[in-house]
Amino acid sequence: MVKVKISDNLIISELIEITHIPHDISTISKELNKVASTVDTRINKINTENLVTTTHSGLECTWVNDFPIMPDLESSRKIYLFTKRAMDIIISGLALIILSPILLFTALIIKLTDNGSILFVQKRVGYNNKQFDIYKFRTMHHHRCDRSGVEQTKIDDCRVSQFGKFLRKTSIDELPQLFNILKGEMSLIGPRPLVKGELASGRAYKEIVPYYDLRHSIVPGLTGWSQINGFRTRVYQKKWEIEKIEHDIAYIQNMSLWLDIKILFLTVKNEFFTGSGH
Repeated sequence: MVKVKISDNLIISELIEITHIPHDISTISKELNKVASTVDTRINKINTENLVTTTHSGLECTWVNDFPIMPDLESSRKIYLFTKRAMDIIISGLALIILSPILLFTALIIKLTDNGSILFVQKRVGYNNKQFDIYKFRTMHHHRCDRSGVEQTKIDDCRVSQFGKFLRKTSIDELPQLFNILKGEMSLIGPRPLVKGELASGRAYKEIVPYYDLRHSIVPGLTGWSQINGFRTRVYQKKWEIEKIEHDIAYIQNMSLWLDIKILFLTVKNEFFTGSGH
């Protein structure tokens, strides 16, 4: 009896009957190829029967047994990832030079209007579940900051300063993350990095989204498919939180240079000029 494991919940078996053990190597090879062909046929049939496709703001996501399928690192994908990294370095470097007056002016206003540090530094979970320090302009009163991230920011949060509200609305507070991108801890495009143990509707993300950690299979981003499709503002609804993660998974399955350019363009258009700031 030959057993082939497809996933944790899917195992098929193929019965091999041997009436005698052939001494001819070519005969043995033919018999093994016949069994392998039969098993492959059954695997393909089972995989096809269990495949489900969902759509998330226009991007398709493929599932098998209620679990998303993650793409293999093929040669074409390796070329894309190399190009993506090169684009990250070039664009973030140029952006820091061009936006330097805004960065300096923002730092000055924060320092003059509220005591404390200019930057807000917090641990976030990145590629392969490794934590790193994310940089943001501080938008909260210095004595009200929550570096743990446990107490999430709400609409009209009293901890946010007046200037901080402006920074959040225009997403200027996120600009220091260009340094994270240069360091390779983040990318321009990818799932937004969250704090370890992030809560969704009062529960840990992993409890309501079993495949949550798959979003850490790539480098996190300054912006992503979730953000440009309205999943930046917190709604605190289980269905909404799940859909947010599934948008991230859909991006990972469909990653391409043209998709990244589209997301980058829509981010500049939507977030920096009409962002909600939440």
